Amino acid sequence: MTTNVPAVDVHGAAAEARPKNFINWSSGFMSWAGTLDHKRIGLMYLVGVSIAFLCGGLFALLVRLHLWEPNGALFSNAQYNQIFTLHGAFMVFIFVIPAIPGSLGNIILPLMLGAKDVALPRLNLLSFYLWLTGAVLATLAIVLGGFDTGWTFYTPYSLYTNQAVVTIGLAVFVLGFSSIFTGLNFIVTTHKLRAPGMTWFRMPLFVWALYATSLLQVLATPVLGITVLLVAFERLYHIGIFDPRLGGDPVLFEHFFWFYSHPAVYIMVLPAFGIISELVSVHSRKPLFGYKLIAFSSLAIAIISFLVWGHHMFTSGQSTYAMFAFSFLTFFVAIPTAIKEFSWVATVWKGSIALNSPMLYTLAFLVIFAIGGLTGVILGALNVDIHLHDTYFVVAHFHYVMMGSIALAFFAGVHHWWPKMFGVIYNETLAKIACGIIFIGFNTTFIPQFIMGSRGMPRRYATYVPEYAPFHQASTIGVIILAVGIALMVYYLVASLFQRKKAMENQWGGVTLEWLAPTPPPLENFNEPPVVTNEVYDYSTLDLQTMRTPVK
Repeated sequence: MTTNVPAVDVHGAAAEARPKNFINWSSGFMSWAGTLDHKRIGLMYLVGVSIAFLCGGLFALLVRLHLWEPNGALFSNAQYNQIFTLHGAFMVFIFVIPAIPGSLGNIILPLMLGAKDVALPRLNLLSFYLWLTGAVLATLAIVLGGFDTGWTFYTPYSLYTNQAVVTIGLAVFVLGFSSIFTGLNFIVTTHKLRAPGMTWFRMPLFVWALYATSLLQVLATPVLGITVLLVAFERLYHIGIFDPRLGGDPVLFEHFFWFYSHPAVYIMVLPAFGIISELVSVHSRKPLFGYKLIAFSSLAIAIISFLVWGHHMFTSGQSTYAMFAFSFLTFFVAIPTAIKEFSWVATVWKGSIALNSPMLYTLAFLVIFAIGGLTGVILGALNVDIHLHDTYFVVAHFHYVMMGSIALAFFAGVHHWWPKMFGVIYNETLAKIACGIIFIGFNTTFIPQFIMGSRGMPRRYATYVPEYAPFHQASTIGVIILAVGIALMVYYLVASLFQRKKAMENQWGGVTLEWLAPTPPPLENFNEPPVVTNEVYDYSTLDLQTMRTPVK
C-alpha cells in the first residue's frame, strides 16, 4: 500500500511549490540568502565577483591616470602604494581565484554531470558566505587605514608597516577556506554524482578542468592560510620566523608564499582552459582534437605546478643548481599548456566556425594567451630574467596570462551560457563591438609595457624618468578604451534581463548535458534524470529542433 504525499526535496520545498525555474526574482530575500540551489549560489557569486572586478578595474584606472605624468598626477607616493595594492588584492583574491569556479563552475558543473545539485549543498552556501566575509574584511581594511604591501605581502616590510596588514591577512585566510570548500565540493560531486553512463572519458573538459583546479585548491591553499597566519603572529607576538631582527628569514616567506601562489596561477587559469575547450568545440561544430591529451594535460599542469615556485625568486640568492632546476621545470610545464593551445587550434581548423560573440572572445583568448605563454618562456630563461625581473615586462606578462586570458575566458563563458542561465539573449551586435573594443584596449594597455620593461622601467614605481612617458601614456589610453568596452558589455548584459528577448532552447547547438536541461533549468535541473549513451562532443546526436525553438 502506498500513500501519496508531496515529494520534498533537499531544499525543504514541496514539489508543488517549486518555482518554474531557479531564478524567480520575486521569491524574496530570505529565499536567496538561505538557498541551497547551486545555480542561485553561482548567480550570487557571479554578481559578487563582477562587482569585485569592477572595483579592481577602477583601482587600475586610477593607477594609470596617476602615471600619465612622470612625477605623478593624482596621488602621493604613499597613496599610490595603497591604490596599486588594492588593485592587486581585489583582482587576485576576490575576483580571479573564485570567478570561474564560484560562478560558472557552480552553475554549470552539476548540469554537465547530470546531477540535481552539488554533493554538499550546505557547504556550497558556506563557501559563498566565507567569500563574502573575506571580501567585506578586505574592504574593511581600507577603512582601517589601508594597506600598501602589494598583493604579495612581502616581509619584512609587511611586518613593520603601520597599515591594516592583519585585517587583510585575515581576509585572505577566510577567502582561502572558501576556495578549499569549493574544491572539496567539486571533487566529491565529480566522483559521486555523474549521470548513469558518464564515464571519466565521457566528461566534458570543463569538468576535467574544474576537477584539476579543485585538487590544487584543496592541496595548495592551506599553505597560503598558514603563511598569512604566521605573518599575523609575527606582527602581534614577534615570534621571529620572518623578522630578520629576531633571527627570522624574509626569503622563507617568499618560499611559502610562492609555493602556494604558483599553483594558484593554475587555480586561476585551469578553469579558463576548460571554458575554452568547450567553446572551440561547440562553435566550430567539431569534436575536440586530442580530448584525452587535453584532459590529462590538466592533471599534469596541476602536478608540475607544485614544483616551479622558485622561478619567482631567481634574484633572491638561491643556489645555482636550484635555479637550473626551476628554470627547467618552468619550460617543462609549458608542454602540457602548449598541448592545449595546439589542440584548440586544431579543433578550429577547418571547422564550421560560427563567429558569434562567445567565439570571438574565444579567438581573442587564443591570441592573448599565446602572447602570455611565449613571454613566460622568455622569463623562464635565467640570464634574461635577471634583466627583466621586477620590470614592467613582468607586469605585462602577468596580465596577459592572468587578467587578459582569464577575463576573456570568463567573458566568453558568460556569453556562452547566458541564454541557458536566464533564457534570454543579449544584443549580439553590441557584444561583438564590445569584444573588439576590449581586445584593442587590452593590447594597447600592455604592449607598451613590454617595451618599456625591456628597457628597464621598474614596476610599482609612482614616478619615472620622462623617457618612459610615451609608453605610460599609451598604456593609460589603452585602459580607458578597455573600460569603455567593459562598460558596454555590462550594459547590454544587464539590459537583456529587462528586454527579455527569448533565447532558443539550445542557443548554440551544444551536445553536453547542460543543453538538454530546460531553459532556464528548474530547481533540480532536469525533468527526467539523464542517461549518457554517446561519446562526449558527438554532434551527430544534436537535436536541431531545439536550436529553432524559443524558450517558453
